[in-house]
Amino acid sequence: MYRAIAANKRNTVLIIIGFVLIIGVLGLVANFVWGGGGYGIFIGTFVGAIIYAAIQYFAAGSQAVALSGAVQIQKSDNPRLYRIVENLSITTGTPMPKVYIVNDPAPNAFATGRDPEHAVVAATTGLLEIMDDSELEGVMAHEMGHVQNYDIRVTTIVFGLVVAVGLISDIFLRLTLFGGNRNNNSGGNPIMLILGIVSIVIAPIVATVIQAAISRQREYLADATGALTTRHPDALASALEKLEAYGRPMRKQNSTMAHMWISDPTKPGIMDRMFSTHPPIADRARRLRESGRTF
Repeated sequence: MYRAIAANKRNTVLIIIGFVLIIGVLGLVANFVWGGGGYGIFIGTFVGAIIYAAIQYFAAGSQAVALSGAVQIQKSDNPRLYRIVENLSITTGTPMPKVYIVNDPAPNAFATGRDPEHAVVAATTGLLEIMDDSELEGVMAHEMGHVQNYDIRVTTIVFGLVVAVGLISDIFLRLTLFGGNRNNNSGGNPIMLILGIVSIVIAPIVATVIQAAISRQREYLADATGALTTRHPDALASALEKLEAYGRPMRKQNSTMAHMWISDPTKPGIMDRMFSTHPPIADRARRLRESGRTF
């Protein structure tokens, strides 16, 4: 587990560096197409990327909370959920995270924040309705596992990266359709049109691949960490099976933060499952029940 935490910290640095490099390359492409000589667009894009990466490191957690529609609670608002998180915080020796509830009938939960000192855990009203106390404890132990393992830092950076890819793709398309090329002032330049179309097609694929690659193993690790915390892996396995049985698309869906939830917040089709940010629930439950026999 300690090796996994150290690896996650290293991955955070690599993701930020990769993010800046990707934006730099896009800046070079934009400079070539629209720059008309000089490197003004490239320099501006590169500097902007560094500033954006720094802002996202501190702000992406708050953005995720806002996108989910989560509302912060105190113990008096929902003593059951708050006390479970509080007890898990004491058990794991991690700082007490802020606790949020998302008003949504779809059962789900997520954790975010840049480190354990600035962590957020959230559960939907649908999750609270269908889980018994031991199952809810298992789910929140899973989310606290993300906090312990510093997964929240990595997923927060990934969230910012996915948002950036979407934003750049949108800007690229608008420049393609309306911007024109400074060299020839031809907004209909076929090269620009091809670049715009390629960026629209590639950007969401790249974002999804990044989410999937980073998220899947971290879900397994958080399951194991949560089971180790509660000493009751069967409870989390039962909770996951309920998530699969009662799962439904969330009202406020946002693909950029799909990897943060314990269960996929959408109902993907066959092609989507190939790039899913979550490993199969049946496989996760099976692993937990097998580990339960060794406790």
